[in-house]
Amino acid sequence: MTARPLQKLVELDLDKPIWDRFFWVSPLAVIGTLEEDGSPNLAPKHMVTPMGWQNYFGFVCTPRHSTYRNIDRDGVFTVSMPRPDQVVLASLCAAPRCDDSAKPVLAALPTRPAKRVKGVHLAQSYLFLECELERAVDGFGENSLVVGRIVQAGVAPDSLRTLERDGQDLIRAAPLLAYLPPCRFTAIEQTFSFPLPDGFER
Repeated sequence: MTARPLQKLVELDLDKPIWDRFFWVSPLAVIGTLEEDGSPNLAPKHMVTPMGWQNYFGFVCTPRHSTYRNIDRDGVFTVSMPRPDQVVLASLCAAPRCDDSAKPVLAALPTRPAKRVKGVHLAQSYLFLECELERAVDGFGENSLVVGRIVQAGVAPDSLRTLERDGQDLIRAAPLLAYLPPCRFTAIEQTFSFPLPDGFER
């Protein structure tokens, strides 16, 4: 393996957010909540992650968004991990609201009901989580970290890892959607085994 020569770095201005100055790889999730009138709200989020090795899931939101307010009120939310061919549907979830705060495009999206919590998922996704609010941590500038405890989880059969299925074969058959903030995406179809050192433990 040839070592890359050290490059002179471009210093970024920290007086403004740095995240649109480069691309980075992120998952894309659709967070589901219910509005006060009981209608579903779906919102795409890319700052999402498992919170440790136990069954907790977190994402970044802002109290200005109805997603945050709905979770604060009801204490639950759903998570759908869309497939690459659903990127347009995930994008439609981010459509702006009308003057009366309605988002009529959501009525046209295919959904499936949650099992344990009140809400819906984006149908045909590959992973479905249902969460009860564990805590919300405010104060990251205008943003907050919302963490839920997973109380129900389901995965599509073609995305389920088993001892009998090679990882690369599974991903080739059921590609993963990766979001590249601020404005690009890709389908992950080819992967390689990570070269873990001998004696590595989680």
